[in-house]
Amino acid sequence: MSATPLARGNSRVKEAAKLSRRSVRTERRLFLADGPKAVEGALSVDGCVVEVFATPHAADQYADLLGAAPVTLVDDRALASLSDSVSPAGVVAVCRPIDAPLEQVVQAAPRLLAICADVRDPGNAGTVIRTADAAGADAVVLAGQSVDAYNAKTVRASVGSLFHLPLAVEPDPAAAVRAAQERGLTVLAADGAGEVDLFDAGLSGPTAWLFGNEAWGLPEELAALADHRVAIPIHGRAESLNLSTAAAVCLYASARAQRA
Repeated sequence: MSATPLARGNSRVKEAAKLSRRSVRTERRLFLADGPKAVEGALSVDGCVVEVFATPHAADQYADLLGAAPVTLVDDRALASLSDSVSPAGVVAVCRPIDAPLEQVVQAAPRLLAICADVRDPGNAGTVIRTADAAGADAVVLAGQSVDAYNAKTVRASVGSLFHLPLAVEPDPAAAVRAAQERGLTVLAADGAGEVDLFDAGLSGPTAWLFGNEAWGLPEELAALADHRVAIPIHGRAESLNLSTAAAVCLYASARAQRA
């Protein structure tokens, strides 16, 4: 641990701050995990953490969490330059990506899988990852033009869950659907106009849920690849549920059926 906190103008701090840009993250194959939950999750994955930047106060506060991690002390302004949080917690880790190839994820014989197609909002993506983790899902796939899994808001919204379950990034959503089906999973498209009511659907077998974009849902050609289209019943006057809420309802319905 460095004895004198580094300032915002320090070259190491400035280079780490550039990871806020997706192009730099992609080029360097590094990203930032901001806050104690994210850092704790990253530290639980062997070889993920390259370096931890922490203020002296945070280094003391989270000493048990940081353990033998490679910690570099920075001042408050330097730490703020590494965080997009309104009130930074004082600890940020530089991490190596942890996503796995789609084939590796499906070969592990998952029983519950979440496939997100063209999910653009980083908060939604992170919340779906967190929900999938909570529901006991085996993996999450970010497919198509989905938001970068390592966007700071995605990482923060996952509250550490990004590091708890396998994640695949697949440019072709149709390939993700076919890969799941080839491994024996029933693919269910979450679709407000679906022909099957969620509470009438058979959910006890291996299942992959397919979720679409926040604004326009699933493209017709992609939804058509699913084994069934499933609608969440709306009993009140709400027009629909937002993506992360719908994902929570569907994933927990499957988790309950699989554990019954």
